Amino acid sequence: MRDRLQTAGATAESDETIDYETVSVPVLVVGAGAAGARVAIALADRGVEPLVIGKSDHGDAHTTWAAGGINAALGSLDPEDDWTIHAADTFDEGHYINDPEAVELTAKHMPDRIRELADWGMPFDRTEDGKINQRYFGAQSFRRTCFVGDRTGEAMLDTLVAKARDMEIPYRDNVMVTRLLTDGDRVAGALGFDMESGEFLLFRSDHVVLAAGGSSALYTRHSSREDENNGDGPALAMGAGARLVDIEFVQFHPTGMVGDRYGDEWDGRLVTEAVRGEGGRLFNSEGERFMERYSPDQMELDARDVVARAIAQEIREGRGTEHGGVYLDISHRDDEYIRDRLPSMVERFGSLGVDITEEPMEVAPTAHYSMGGVDIDFSTGETGVDGLYAVGETVAGVHGANRLGGNSLAETVAIGKLVGEHVAERADDEPPTLTDGQRALAEREFSALAELEASDGGATPRALLTELGEILWHHAGILRDESSLREGLAELDALRSRTTDLRVEGDRTSRAFEFAVDLSFSLPIAQAMLEAALERTESRGAHYRTDYTGTDADWRKNILVSEGTAGLSLRSRGVAEPGPEVQEALDNGYELDYHHLE
Repeated sequence: MRDRLQTAGATAESDETIDYETVSVPVLVVGAGAAGARVAIALADRGVEPLVIGKSDHGDAHTTWAAGGINAALGSLDPEDDWTIHAADTFDEGHYINDPEAVELTAKHMPDRIRELADWGMPFDRTEDGKINQRYFGAQSFRRTCFVGDRTGEAMLDTLVAKARDMEIPYRDNVMVTRLLTDGDRVAGALGFDMESGEFLLFRSDHVVLAAGGSSALYTRHSSREDENNGDGPALAMGAGARLVDIEFVQFHPTGMVGDRYGDEWDGRLVTEAVRGEGGRLFNSEGERFMERYSPDQMELDARDVVARAIAQEIREGRGTEHGGVYLDISHRDDEYIRDRLPSMVERFGSLGVDITEEPMEVAPTAHYSMGGVDIDFSTGETGVDGLYAVGETVAGVHGANRLGGNSLAETVAIGKLVGEHVAERADDEPPTLTDGQRALAEREFSALAELEASDGGATPRALLTELGEILWHHAGILRDESSLREGLAELDALRSRTTDLRVEGDRTSRAFEFAVDLSFSLPIAQAMLEAALERTESRGAHYRTDYTGTDADWRKNILVSEGTAGLSLRSRGVAEPGPEVQEALDNGYELDYHHLE
């Protein structure tokens, strides 16, 4: 269906109109990574045909960059492991501000989800007796991380996409959503444009599921591609009236590639935790295996926040490499073992002239994952806004103050299935109609986008996004304090004032226009990160305040952020207790013994 609207400033007699396409569907899934795919499969299983839309080509989502593995308490190598210990490790890593329902649902459902993926053809590495193999991952008490070499995320998304195609689930790629369609009380669809043709799109649906990723790519040094994790999922939800939670918690992965050594295009790209899970060791420029000083029991496989701060400390105190990193070395392991377990790392570094079977890699921390996101009910995906659901890295709750490695992929499929099943119970096959109010909102949005496209000021969106990344890296990075956070907020205000003077060099199919839209998402999420980090006057997990270095029991609570009439509104909420089975596992104090790897 095609509609037309007059552009702003056009007269009744003018020919200045904009065409847009209207698409009506029972359920719209925004985001085509693992979470969106698993939601769509659950919907189709229940007889509801969703439409899945994504910003990139089908099967090319950020999920593919989750390389090391996916957690499930299968007990393939350590039979004493079970879901309660998986949950306990998740709470330990999250410093006890996780949502207990979210953690327990994920841990409890993951063995079935792994077996399901295997049945659908995911080629998990196997033990000699045919069981799904499992490796150590940071801060896990047992070998729990299932894997496909070091390309687990890619293999999982391939499997999910193949399943969705077998079920003939409709998919539309290269679509960017700019705003959710609301009537003041509920969500009724989404607005955006086709990134290849530039055509404006109105998706009319009474049920919208956001699975659009997180916001870690706001930082100047990050592990994502530049068109991913820009904050669009959380920003779209907050703009529609949903709350964010835990947005101050951003995970800095200990091992990102060092651009000064490998080139700007590789700066911050992830060096999978699987390298350390298979026995990789960290050394400073003096040849010291420095984790012996920071974590003598868990060494390189301590929690990600601990290892990241240790590396940052070594670099800050002058024991880093000339390129600003430290060394990660796996060369003591057998060459064939490395090639079998870490084929992608061997190939990537080999293309850059580094044979990791013979020499170390240079690494440094990189922004990697957003623990914070949309506040949801985890058994349903409901956001508190009627008709709007969310899942995956767009949401918060499973991970608390710091994410356990291997839990990101786990959350997508464990919670994605539950959310899809819940939405299917509420979806109506009758095509929803478009009200006059919704049409008017759409036309205002498309007029605003047309004006944005024509912007010819002095500041480019890419330049402003780069500055925004520097503000966050320097003021809301691994180490934070009140003075720096306030300085960051002041710099953010100054940057925001310059967005009135944008210059978009290109039409709606250009990267410049995409970056301009990204800016509208990134600014409110950056503001929320800085304000919440300032509010939390303690250190907990990935949030480390140099002026409040201790963990404060009174701060065992979540910070909620919502849009108010005078800007962002912040309040805190207490945290529920784990269930009795998980509490028993916590009381038993399970812990990784790193030296099994020696």
